[in-house]
Amino acid sequence: MSERKTKKVLILPGDGIGPEIVGEAVKVLEVVNAKFNLGIELEEGLLGGCAIDATGVPFPDETLAQAQAADAILLGAVGGPKWDEIDRSIRPEKGLLGIRSQLGLFGNLRPAILYPQLADASSLKPEVVSGLDILIVRELTGGIYFGEPRGIDKTEDGERRGYNTYVYTESEIRRIGKLAFESARKRNGKVCSVDKANVLEATMLWREIMTDLGKDYPDVELSHMYVDNAAMQLVRAPKQFDVIVTGNMFGDILSDQASMLTGSIGMLPSASLDINAKGLYEPSHGSAPDIAGQGVANPLATILSAAMMLRYSLDMNEAAEAIEQAVGAVLDQGMRTADIATEGATQVGTREMGEAILLVLS
Repeated sequence: MSERKTKKVLILPGDGIGPEIVGEAVKVLEVVNAKFNLGIELEEGLLGGCAIDATGVPFPDETLAQAQAADAILLGAVGGPKWDEIDRSIRPEKGLLGIRSQLGLFGNLRPAILYPQLADASSLKPEVVSGLDILIVRELTGGIYFGEPRGIDKTEDGERRGYNTYVYTESEIRRIGKLAFESARKRNGKVCSVDKANVLEATMLWREIMTDLGKDYPDVELSHMYVDNAAMQLVRAPKQFDVIVTGNMFGDILSDQASMLTGSIGMLPSASLDINAKGLYEPSHGSAPDIAGQGVANPLATILSAAMMLRYSLDMNEAAEAIEQAVGAVLDQGMRTADIATEGATQVGTREMGEAILLVLS
């Protein structure tokens, strides 16, 4: 295989279980890097609570410079109760929102795929979820999480009041819609746009623009669904969906809901992409501080996020497929972390699961 141009990958372990799960994903990257002669260079940085402890802020300027220079970024998770009482403006989650905003990572891809070996681990009956393969495309840099004005103040009579602004521009909606339609073309050709257009003006505009954009993709079937109905349909008949596209808040909630269809949120990778497909990759779950340091966290979502990184940002499909096949092979062997353990399975910890992946890859 010919030698590739060097690709820089920034590793951000983060907080809680982040360092544990990212550690296993890094080992996997090192193995495929050598095996497929990928020319990847890894560099580590700080984001979230660990950055606050070291520098006083959740997203240091040095990390921003590292992220801008990198070709792709692999993140663990941020946050935890240790930082709950500090000022809201510098909490760990602000670091995550900051890196998404500064890098223009507008498009969040969250696949919800049920590995056949885990059908019994799903919260739903196997016949309802068997064969599940959904891609949730979530707008990531707009909506109510970023809208202004926002804050907590007092009314004229002295009562405390909290407020946020749900706002989207036409260009933001078209940009995420295009990503969804293009993704559907590579899958089963169906897009379901989720909104609340019956009561929210911002999503009335969302539906209007998605409908107009759909005219540019006559080969893709477009449907619309209110978010409350979409939540119900994900439980009632999830296999009706191919690609779901929605705003920041709705996508946050629905993708976590979809994770339980797959057996565990510990199985869900994600990609956050800019307009040029440079991305930040992370598991869909949080920092799980309750199990941090115990060596029991599931590293598979992070390992699969690394595979997504190889595919979407680095154009290294062969290595990505090798990782995904290794995950399937290990599940075939009956190895399970606690979150996906079923009767008769071999329960293992974080490191053992990572080592099993490495053994298949070597």
